Amino acid sequence: MTTLYVDGDACPVKPEAERVTTRHKVPMVLVSNGGLRPSANPLVQVVIVAEGADEADKWIAERCGPGDVVVTSDIPLAAKCVEAGARVLRPNGEAFTAANIGQQLAMRDLMADLRAANPLGAGGGGKPFGKADRSRFLDALERELRAALRR
Repeated sequence: MTTLYVDGDACPVKPEAERVTTRHKVPMVLVSNGGLRPSANPLVQVVIVAEGADEADKWIAERCGPGDVVVTSDIPLAAKCVEAGARVLRPNGEAFTAANIGQQLAMRDLMADLRAANPLGAGGGGKPFGKADRSRFLDALERELRAALRR
């Protein structure tokens, strides 16, 4: 059975994900270290994991597999989920795949090294999340869920 797993900590598209999974009658599991309100939707399960680094990531990685869809911005988690056979999306709709996950991990490591080498450099923080990102996410999630359900 297809399940949508959402790395809930700081995920900006939880309501959108819930709408799409409800339309397809697919269970959604929202995983977090806390601070999430339970949903009244019977298809949405909120899982609060123990405090600690990467506990939500571990929980998702241990359970996802072929036929599932995962939403996360966490690249190491995405790599584990892709390896497990799940379809993985960023909240902006970009897909993590077997073809691009190695490059994504390498870029993440490179950027971490560059930040460490220049601690006084500009912080950046990435571009703001906007309407176009939400729209891309909705389109991508719709495609991925349909593909997962055909499986």
